[in-house]
Amino acid sequence: MTAAASSRRPRRVGRALRVGLTGGIGAGKSEVARLLAAHGAVVVDADAISREIVAPGTDGLDAVVAEFGTALLRSDGSLDRGALAREVFANPLRRSRLEEILLPLIAAEAWARIDAVPVGQVAVYDVPLLVEGQMQDMFDVVVVVEAALEARLTRLERRGLERTQALARIEAQATDAERRAVADVILPNSSTLEALAEAVDRLWADRLAPPAD
Repeated sequence: MTAAASSRRPRRVGRALRVGLTGGIGAGKSEVARLLAAHGAVVVDADAISREIVAPGTDGLDAVVAEFGTALLRSDGSLDRGALAREVFANPLRRSRLEEILLPLIAAEAWARIDAVPVGQVAVYDVPLLVEGQMQDMFDVVVVVEAALEARLTRLERRGLERTQALARIEAQATDAERRAVADVILPNSSTLEALAEAVDRLWADRLAPPAD
């Protein structure tokens, strides 16, 4: 774990501590979220919410279909997220349009959940587009997970993404330098899961753990 230059400090005045957790695709952000949850944090997952808001029967799905067409629906009426991803990552304008539709819906649901976390606890927003959305000032602590490019590509290939697809998704996101610029804490994750877990343990003890009663 490395600390980044920042004037922000944890604040717990009348609400939960708000932690923004971000990192590029394949960096290991979800594993850090899992480790923080094991420590007792309440994790709000932007990716999970993004799936919920386009479930069959939702306004989100209706808006996506109105913009992108019924060809992206499966036979059961659900959204083919893979097909949608292939379309928008190949076209920055289409990706921007999708974000215009979905990001306000995701944000509204996410912040409702964060606000519901009890005073004195730790609310972690696991959000890939923290930098792109300029959300850093909404949090008491911003944690960035980093990993070397080859490590990220290997992980994404294990998930079934071809190398060219993985590179396209990495290049569509903020750069490592852009994430470092807003980070309070950087968690390197190019080594082992054990090393990452130790770094998260230190982060929790040093910066995030609620004060003892």
